[in-house]
Amino acid sequence: MENYPLTNLAANLRPPALRLAAGSIVVGLVVLALKGAAWWLTGSAALYSDALETVVNVVTAVVTFWTLKIAARPADHDHPYGHDKAELFSAVVEGVLILVAATSILHHVWLNLHAGTHLDMPLVGMGVNLVATVINGIWAALLLRQGEKRRSAALIADAKHLGTDVITSAGILVGLLLVVTTKVMWLDSALAAATAVYILWAGLRMLLHSVSGLMDAAPDAETLARIRRLVSEHAEGALEAHDLRTRQAGRLTFLQFHLVVPGGMTVEEAHDICDRIEAALKAEMEGLVVTIHVEPERKAKHTGVIVL
Repeated sequence: MENYPLTNLAANLRPPALRLAAGSIVVGLVVLALKGAAWWLTGSAALYSDALETVVNVVTAVVTFWTLKIAARPADHDHPYGHDKAELFSAVVEGVLILVAATSILHHVWLNLHAGTHLDMPLVGMGVNLVATVINGIWAALLLRQGEKRRSAALIADAKHLGTDVITSAGILVGLLLVVTTKVMWLDSALAAATAVYILWAGLRMLLHSVSGLMDAAPDAETLARIRRLVSEHAEGALEAHDLRTRQAGRLTFLQFHLVVPGGMTVEEAHDICDRIEAALKAEMEGLVVTIHVEPERKAKHTGVIVL
């Protein structure tokens, strides 16, 4: 049995991620203040929906910071595989909050339609909202780049939600400009309703993705193909590798498989092959944890990965 211990990759990379998560809280509060002011100045249902989505951003930024702190803890007796999966809880919470926000927006639209729509200082409010949208866009791009670099599910989820917020904010601003120019006031409520439907769809997608991670889903087909190719190319001396299984937990990918070697091969020779395979895999795939079970030739299944 060749069992490669779990290195504390999380602790090495979490401090920058924690600083980014803390930055998201600050940026979220600034953007919330701006969007809240835009809604207060105009009374627009569409700008209300935009401000409410930013409330979700702030709450989820706090949750992201908390889950990243948990994920930074090293593996221990109760959690021998580490705490990386905690990041996925952040994405689940964010998805749920988005659904709640969408429901609240639709309720506000209903009330607004019955009370009648009137916009005060629309151009000033739109200008304030535009500043907030630009800030969000810059921060979302930074978070996504850093989240992908660090393979952080929490940062990527936060960045994608902010990106969704930027898209909806841009659409709202264009729509409000149309409202101001045409004087068709019911378009304001229609914009808010469209925003609610859009973020509802985004929230459902985020929930499905997060649940998939919590259920130990395998990596994508391209990643699996890379693993099979690397094992095949670097297992010289072995006969085959079968029963390959993978799962993802946050930024870590766990791989285990059975490696069939000739019956007369020594333990040291088999160990060298395992070391070579592990080194090749980890050189190309950061955050990979490998477990290899060595078997004699009589255990061959003649399936799986055939050694080149």
